[in-house]
Amino acid sequence: MLIQWNKYAQRMSDKGQKIMESLMLLQDPKLEGYTVIHELPNESAKIDFESGLHDLTGYLRGKLHNHDIAIKLIVNESIDNRMAFTPQDRYNRLTQINPALDALRRTFDLDF
Repeated sequence: MLIQWNKYAQRMSDKGQKIMESLMLLQDPKLEGYTVIHELPNESAKIDFESGLHDLTGYLRGKLHNHDIAIKLIVNESIDNRMAFTPQDRYNRLTQINPALDALRRTFDLDF
């Protein structure tokens, strides 16, 4: 689910919808059963996110082949924005998502 979530965020970026992309990437959503729970920092962000919620839900249902998926938005004023600004930060974030990335980097002796 997280892979498809990130692919959709990249798709939003490619379409020029940077706000939706940044709201999706604030932090990873949690999955409880068939419900995707995503926390947002304020009510304004929730309103912006809701404008693209229908398309996101349809995308996830199609890609995951599960039409029971629902997305629940929670406003959490105490969210700590952990944005990745440096290449090292981005690399660390991506290795959290997919640990195989580190093995790939070591195998081909790649830099950040």
